[in-house]
Parts: sequence; C-alpha cells; structure tokens
Amino acid sequence: MNAPFDRRRAQAGPSRRDVIVTATAAGGALLVGCSPTSLMALGAEGEVGAFGPFVKIAPDGAVSVVCKHIEFGQGNHAGLAAIVAEELDADWTRVGWEHAPANAKLYANGAMGAQLTGGSSAINNSWDQLRKAGAAARAMFVQAAAARWDVAVSEITVENGVVSHAASGRTADFRELLPDAAKITPPAEPTLKDPARFTLIGTDRVRRKDSRAKSTGETRFTMDVQAENLLVAMVAHPPRFGARVASFDAAAAKAVPGVVEVYEIPTGVAVVADNTWAARQGRDALTVTWDEAKAETRSSADILTRFQGLTDGSAALAEGESWQAFESRGDVAGQMQGAAQGEALEIGYDFPYLAHATMEPMNCVAQVSGNQARLTFASQGPTLDQLNVAKVVLNLPGSVEIETLPAGGSFGRRANFQSDFVVECVEIARKVGKNRPVKLVWTREDDMAAGYFRPLVHHRVKVVTDAEGYPRAWSHRIVTQSIMKGAPFGGGGVDETAVEGAKGSPYLAATPHVDAQLLTPDIGVPVLWWRSVGATHTAYVMEHTIDQLARRAGQDPVDYRRALYQKADARRHLAVLDLAVEKSGWAEPAPEGWTRGVAVHECFGSVVAQVAEVKMENGEPKVGRVVTAIDCGTAISPNQIAAQMEGGTCYGLSAALYGEVTLTEGRVDQTNFDTYRVLRHNEAPTVETYILAQPAGAHPTGVGEPGTPVIGPAVANALLALTGEAITAQPFVKA
Repeated sequence: MNAPFDRRRAQAGPSRRDVIVTATAAGGALLVGCSPTSLMALGAEGEVGAFGPFVKIAPDGAVSVVCKHIEFGQGNHAGLAAIVAEELDADWTRVGWEHAPANAKLYANGAMGAQLTGGSSAINNSWDQLRKAGAAARAMFVQAAAARWDVAVSEITVENGVVSHAASGRTADFRELLPDAAKITPPAEPTLKDPARFTLIGTDRVRRKDSRAKSTGETRFTMDVQAENLLVAMVAHPPRFGARVASFDAAAAKAVPGVVEVYEIPTGVAVVADNTWAARQGRDALTVTWDEAKAETRSSADILTRFQGLTDGSAALAEGESWQAFESRGDVAGQMQGAAQGEALEIGYDFPYLAHATMEPMNCVAQVSGNQARLTFASQGPTLDQLNVAKVVLNLPGSVEIETLPAGGSFGRRANFQSDFVVECVEIARKVGKNRPVKLVWTREDDMAAGYFRPLVHHRVKVVTDAEGYPRAWSHRIVTQSIMKGAPFGGGGVDETAVEGAKGSPYLAATPHVDAQLLTPDIGVPVLWWRSVGATHTAYVMEHTIDQLARRAGQDPVDYRRALYQKADARRHLAVLDLAVEKSGWAEPAPEGWTRGVAVHECFGSVVAQVAEVKMENGEPKVGRVVTAIDCGTAISPNQIAAQMEGGTCYGLSAALYGEVTLTEGRVDQTNFDTYRVLRHNEAPTVETYILAQPAGAHPTGVGEPGTPVIGPAVANALLALTGEAITAQPFVKA
C-alpha cells in the first residue's frame, strides 16, 4: 500500500550543521572531523539493536544476520551468515539473513568506503567485521548465563544455540537468555574462535538460504512490488548516446487507455500509466524528435579502427589524449632494436563492447514528497544511489531511504556513478508527487540499447625472447575507454580497472625489460565494470600470448608457465596450476577428438587455473570438461564457491564464444537475445572445482568474478594447440 513516511527518518528539514556539511561536500572543501562515510550517512537512521548492526535475535531465539551486501544471485548471504553463526555458535538451521538499510556509516564496504557490493569483496571485507559481531554476541550470552548461574565465564560453553555449564548440567537456549544478554554491552574486542575449531565454516552445510523462497515465488523482486495507487512508467530513450529531446508529441500516447500523463525528463520522455502494458503502448505511440548535435554517431568498427591505429602509429593522438605508463623498467626500445630475426612476437587483440544481459532488466519503485524520497529496489550501491537521488530532491544523502530487494543478476550493471535508472524513477516520481509510488520498468531492449557496456578494447603486444625462449623485453599498449572517469571517489592517474591483470602479472615480473602503457580516449558510449572488469581482456591477452611464446620455444605450455612462475616467485599461481594439471590428467592424452588448453589468472585476490577440453563441432568450438583450481583463502562455503566457478565459467565462455555489441552510426544493433547470442544449457561445459587447501584462518578472497576471465584463454589455447593459429579477436563465433 501507499505507506506514509516514517517521520523519525523523514525530518522536517536538515539541521544547520547538516546544511553546512552538505554544502561543504558539494563544494569540494575540506571538512574537518567528518569522514566521507559519515557525511553520506547524514540524515539516516543510526539506531542499532542490542547486538550491534549485524546481528538480530528474535524473541524465539532465531538469529538474523544483517547483510550489507546485496544478494543478486551470487549467494553471498550464506557465507556472510555463516561467519556470524560460526563465532556465535548458533544453530545454523535457525540462522536467517536480511538486507541492511542504506547507511554508509554503519554498512560501508571496508574496501571502498561506501555501501557498495562489487569487486568480489563481500566476504573478504566482512570477514573480520562479522567474526567480531558473532563473537561479541556469543560473549553477551555467555556473560548472561554466567551471571544467572553464578559461575565463572570460563566454565560456560555454547553449541548450536545452546548455552551450557557442564559442571552443574544446566543449559539454556538463546530464547531463554535473550532478555539478560540484550542488556549487556557488546565487547569492543571479543575473543575470536581458534579457526582450527571451526565446525561450520568450510563444510558442505553452508548452503544458500534463499533457494526455497525463490523456487516457490516467495522472494520479492522489484517487479513484484505492489502498492496502493501505484503507477508504472516507461521511458523513451534517444536512439544515439548523448542525444537529447528536441520536441515531442504526446497526443497519441495520452489516447492509450490507462495512460495517466507524459513527462519530459533529462534522459528522455516518460509515459506514466496504470499498468505496465499501458505504459509500454503509450511509449510506443510517442512521437519524439531528438537533438543529436552532441550524440555519438560513430560505428563500433570505426572506433576499433582508431584504437588499432593509436597503437600502430597510423592514427594521431587527439588534443588531451596521452599515454600513461602502468609498468616500466629496463630498456625495451633498445632490446627491440637489437632483437634478431625470429626473436620477436608482435600481435594485436580486439575485444568488443559487451552487454551485462541480466535476467532481470533495470527497475525501481520510488515515492517522492517534497524533498523526501523512499526507494524500493535492488540497490547494488546504496551510497551512490543516495547521493544521486539527494541531488534531485535537494536533501541529505542519508535522508534518502532505500529498501534493498534481491536482484535477478547484475554483473556490475546496477552500480554506476550516475544511478541512471534510479534517478530516472525519482525524476518521474517527483513530477507525479504527493508521495504516490511509481514503478519504472526497463525492457530488455531498453537495457541493451540504452544501458552501459563492457568497454571496447584493443591491445598490442610485442615480446622479444631470450636464447631459451623466455620473455626478455615486453612492450604492451592498451587502448580503451576509462570506466573510472568522473568517479565520485578515487580518480587521477592510471585507470586501474583498465590494466588490472596485466599490471602486476607474474609474466611481466619475470621479464627484465617492460614498457606497458594505457590510453583512454573519450567515446560517447557509456561504459561500466562487467563481471571481472579489466581481467575480461587482460587475462586473455596475457595467457594467449604466453601459449604462443611456449609454442615458439618448443615447450609444453604448463612447463613454460612453471618456469616463469619460478622466476617471478609466483607461488600461488604455481600451486593452482599444479592442482588443475593434476586433476585434469594433463600428462595423459586427451580423449579422442578433444584437445586441451590451460590458463591461469589472478584477480580480486584469488588465483584460478583452468584446463579446458575442446573440440570443433559443426565449425564451432565445443567445450566439454573444464577443470578449475582456485586459491581463495579460507573457503567458507565450498558448495557456493563451486557454484560461482561454474557460473563464472559459463558467463565468460558465453562472452568469448558469442558476446558482441556493435554500433552502426551510433545505434546499438543488438537489443535482445535473438541478436545477442548467449550460451545455451546444452552448450554449457561440465565444470569440476578444486579448492586449494589453506592454513586455518587464512583471510578469504573473492570468488564471484575470478572464474569468469580464465575460460576464454583456456579455450583459445586449446584451439591454438589444435590449429596452430592464434585467435586475436573475440567473439570466436561471429553472428
């Protein structure tokens, strides 16, 4: 229903201090005594329960873990809940989870300084924080029991949610002790459990908590949101990026039954209706004239040609463009000039724009009354969304209330610096006003033609080898758009998202002379991180180049890598390579008709090795068995890690085989799955996952993205072994 605002959250107006703080932030001045996370949380409800911001315990003793990271299919809620449950010694069958409210001060991502899910950091940045939260809650129950039974704290034990005193035989569950425990102040530095005593973390018991709800339709997604007087909106976006509305005729749209009103907003023309169908029909009936004076009108082929020319010298730098070194040592130019014939390998690689292609396109529900805004949707970056919405309604970021729902996928799409579809929804709800809820719905065509993309990228690599065939000098040029340009945080210097995976590579570490540079031209196509970000192209370039060098040296690609890893002291890479090779049976012949390829890559703190078995079938590569080895620190949920390796592998394979977004004179050609081919069920490989054993208590690293970039080069290397030809462009299969 159309619920009224909670007046405790929706203040009559910001305080004088808050106005000063907001004005200071907007002006970019130094604010003494207020951190960025505190600033972003101004106006937000800051009250927490007795057990702190991450743990709630119901009167019946059930535990709910408050997750500051969104659940959009990756299953991070299970691992986050397990960390708390392990330290709390809770009954895992009675542990649930819920999304945290939007409050950067309480729930900021420790790696980013904002409440944001990304970079495969959910478990990694929450590990210490949630261990302490669970241990503190446990200490409160122990202290409550000790006081009640008049015994020493050291004599109390907790197991599966039951607090016991062995000497007297007394026991009590969380429900019984809750009133007393809730009165105790949580210890700031609780004693953590010895990881050697973990009974939940690392076991197969740590499984998703949302499977039943999703299977039965109980899970509430944004499209499921209903409210009294709810309106549905759709937006007519310009056919070219950068275009603006010149004029429009709404007469035909308003004649559609159910259409309520038509509004011009900064990004297009919005049709508001009583239902989705009417909004769609009304939008289709609009007549819009677009001002394309500042629109991007180039085709993707033209953009790629210029990128290629910038690396081979046939195209000149434009005003303001400059190369930036991201790894440099030695005398590469001298080594190149002195190289004998046959010592150098020079090759270029091309990567297209890619769509995120989430199963659930973008959507949002917003209510606006004056300068108060309430949002209900799948918010991947609540802090970004609060900041951008606050600019529209002229209020404090923390005053923008967000109820975060699960999402049907994201792969990075739902977190962008502009909060594009969120701001659209708020702009429309602001025009509707009166706190009336508005649900904005993007179709898949909207998202694929008017959304954000993995950037188009070109690499040029030239490597000179020594007498043994190993890299002596490595020249590397990358040309791509910058994802981080205009970011509200960070910025300056090399865009790390464009070079990650090449920068810091053990192959460069093992090379005495290196000259690696990046160029980021301005293009009018909106780009964004895409699952595994820079590694989507750098992993391919590094790994496929290494296989070509191994062939030129007459060496087995596994042995060649081992030698380079030893030169670079890359022990983690060597360990996962050895594990994948062992489990795949690399030393034995591949099954008849199949060939094998190997690739290894590090991203988001984890190292993954894959061996892929590939054959050609009807002129296209078919991938059968994929053996994956991963070093990800402590494996909290082995089952979920395997699921992420499987999903990441299929997502990466889909892109390598088929993924491509092209532009013709600035217009996107692919708008749905009929023209943007993705991997089908019958094309998915069998993925075996092996987790490298770690010392007890090792800090966990990312698993959501590291499985994505490795499969492409593993398949390409198998095809190189089969045909002797390098694959210099993705996708492998052209539409």
